Amino acid sequence: MLLAELVETHTALSATRSRLRKRELLSQALRAAAAPGDRDGPEGDEIEIVASYLSGRHRQRRTGLGRRSLAEAPPAADAPGLTPVAVDDALETLSHLAGPGSQTARATAVTDLFSRATAAEQRFLRDLILGELRQGALDSLLLDAIAAAADVPVRVVRRAAMFSALSGPIARAALTGGTASLDGFRLEVGRPVRPMLASSAPDVAGGLERFDGEVAADVKLDGIRVQVHVTGGDVTVFTRSLDDITERLPEVVAVARSLDVRAAVLDGEALALDDDGRPRPFQDTAARTGTHDAEPDALPLTVRFFDLLHLDGTDLIDSPARDRLAALDHAAGPDAVVPRVTSTEATTVQEFFEATVAQGHEGLVLKDLDAPYDAGRRGAAWVKVKPRHTLDLVVLAVERGSGRRQGWLSNIHLGARDPAGGFVMLGKTFKGMTDEMLAWQTERFTELADGPTDGYVVTVRPEQVVEIAFDGVQRSTRYPGGVALRFARVLRYRDDKRPDEADTLQTVRRLLDPQGTDRSV
Repeated sequence: MLLAELVETHTALSATRSRLRKRELLSQALRAAAAPGDRDGPEGDEIEIVASYLSGRHRQRRTGLGRRSLAEAPPAADAPGLTPVAVDDALETLSHLAGPGSQTARATAVTDLFSRATAAEQRFLRDLILGELRQGALDSLLLDAIAAAADVPVRVVRRAAMFSALSGPIARAALTGGTASLDGFRLEVGRPVRPMLASSAPDVAGGLERFDGEVAADVKLDGIRVQVHVTGGDVTVFTRSLDDITERLPEVVAVARSLDVRAAVLDGEALALDDDGRPRPFQDTAARTGTHDAEPDALPLTVRFFDLLHLDGTDLIDSPARDRLAALDHAAGPDAVVPRVTSTEATTVQEFFEATVAQGHEGLVLKDLDAPYDAGRRGAAWVKVKPRHTLDLVVLAVERGSGRRQGWLSNIHLGARDPAGGFVMLGKTFKGMTDEMLAWQTERFTELADGPTDGYVVTVRPEQVVEIAFDGVQRSTRYPGGVALRFARVLRYRDDKRPDEADTLQTVRRLLDPQGTDRSV
């Protein structure tokens, strides 16, 4: 199979909004990778690589390549000849380069790889390596396509995917061994499980409407998701993305070893707290966990567990939440468990929500007590509720869309008003935009363009006010105001407001205390 075939599939995926058409395109590509004939590499390798690329990611955790490394490409090849397996081999080699001379070796390897690619393939490779291969093909859709390509029940594919960090091995098993191979994927202590995810509700009342009867309301901590596997004295800690960060979290390992269990798989959150027990900024927690060089003694982390998937030889993943929580409370004890209330009363849950937010936490996660742990899915059994904050900001620039948004002006740059004059950028977003909104803003910002319009970023006159919802504010060295919005999304454009009525930078900064702690959530 040639890489050019995947590029064609990527282009077609980006051009359609039909879920059925996307699934068909993905299935065709997977079948092509599995077809006998001129297979590049051992049986199954090509399937796994192709499936990974179709999901928008390569198989290597790190390549050492960034925007600067890929800024200038060598002359492109005249005709396709590169294969997905050859690309994977090249990226694997790059991932192992280290030490003296590695920078030169890396540059040579990149030049060699990209010189073998056509112009279209070079663009594909660049976006793949940088994690920007947006084509509207989510992992859940890829799993459906794997089932269709292998002619196996989708429920069997989804069940197997619960116990695999990547979809590539699932595709390989399905297309080479069918249902029998997929049945080999099951919960195994020491191997990460895809985390269960929560949907969202605008408020407590809206969240409770989705449940019948009693619910569990867990405090939503603003830390990093950790999945902790215990086998005797051995402990492994995985992140939400299923990376092994055990050596970076000795305090989490110590807590896990203190539990009276022989074997367990726990789901939880690790975060930094101040002396009063309030959460420190998420950036502090991320800094502690994001590097091997951080010093635990300087900023210790606290871990709190909210679910238990396995205990002493018994899998609990299919058990109802009430049973899992009872087992968790017994195994971990109150000091290691996320604060929780269980109630049928809306007033009780609302009061708990308000107290939780007042303590500086993000909000609540409401949970169906009868539901199993739906690994890897964002279903209706967990519903997160966070306070919604809004600001009226001014659009300073807009970026040209790609993929499904090709031809539209999409990502907007957001500015707060500076009382001394002008506007200060706080970040950018494309979240919350409907097709109607994209069409409107493309016309509007073309009219407001202030300078060349043929570049990727189009600067506009600061005249359009937009109402932005966001989850919080954090310190930022990236933007000139020193702060940035977290999870910003567009609510509506405010034609009824003038730019001089937009919120000020001081308003945004007041959401941080003198230590830079987010007070908005």
